[in-house]
Amino acid sequence: MAEVAVVILNWNGFDFLKRFLPPLIRYTDPGIAGIWVADNGSTDASLDLLRRDFPSVNILELGQNFGFAEGYNRSLEQIEVPYYVLLNSDVEVSENWLEPMYRALSENSRLGACGPKIRSWHRKEAFEHAGAAGGFLDKFGYPFCRGRIFNVLENDKGQFDNNMDVLWASGACLMIRSDLYKKAGGLDPFFFAHMEEIDLCWRIKSMGYRVQFCYESTVFHVGGGTLPVNDHKKTYLNFRNNIILLCKNLPSSSMFRVLFPRLILDYISMVQFMARFEFRNFSAVIKAHFFLLWHIRSIKRLRRQNLDLCEPAVHPEMYSKSIVYNFFLRGKKHFGELDF
Repeated sequence: MAEVAVVILNWNGFDFLKRFLPPLIRYTDPGIAGIWVADNGSTDASLDLLRRDFPSVNILELGQNFGFAEGYNRSLEQIEVPYYVLLNSDVEVSENWLEPMYRALSENSRLGACGPKIRSWHRKEAFEHAGAAGGFLDKFGYPFCRGRIFNVLENDKGQFDNNMDVLWASGACLMIRSDLYKKAGGLDPFFFAHMEEIDLCWRIKSMGYRVQFCYESTVFHVGGGTLPVNDHKKTYLNFRNNIILLCKNLPSSSMFRVLFPRLILDYISMVQFMARFEFRNFSAVIKAHFFLLWHIRSIKRLRRQNLDLCEPAVHPEMYSKSIVYNFFLRGKKHFGELDF
């Protein structure tokens, strides 16, 4: 019986399924993994396509759109295997994409989750924004990756071809122990979209497990399938969810010295948006901060739940300096230039 469930959460993804399921089936050993599509109430012809052209793929019909986090939580609770792979519908896998991650988890009981090298589907030689070669946070909570800092993407020249511990692996392709996923509470629906995988990975690290980048596994991500990179809705979610992420997972001793300067940096970002006449992005940051104030009780409740689960901690994979300062003022655009 297969030990891994590769689960694609689908919502009106007919074109992605038609394009990317054939290589997924071709390069996934059925002796190791079964493939599942959990449908989030699609109204296109996705389900007809699956039944007609991909009979080997298991289908879970959720009946309505629960969003990314809750959709996965409801789907995975119905699948009993030792390991899950959360795979975006807009990801094209390559040969030998699964085995290195499967081997890493099966050989190390303290490894909780891992992720592959994520390159751009549009520019195959370049890393992709959502994950690249493993994810980190700086001292003020800004996420960045080996191979991607803010909007600068490096080409993959083998410079990150080593397995190493990271703070987070991308939700575009994330392999995790099923029992740990459930014990950690799964993805947090409060985030709605963006950074929920960082929150999950931070939680499991605070529970004493490791997260690893597996360079021998490579996938290609289209990206921007939910929201374009420069969309003001994405700006809103990123600013909002970043603060929620910190409130949930920082140790109490670090809370003030991280959140206070981080809020100042948010206000500086607002001024920059205004100076560039990006009024929608300016409004998005204001809206994000109003949401945080309005939902402060809910955020405190989420933190209490986290405290019951683990001891929030700052981990070695968190950059002890400011990525904003290094990128914008010192001109350090690439990971290798950082004094990590």
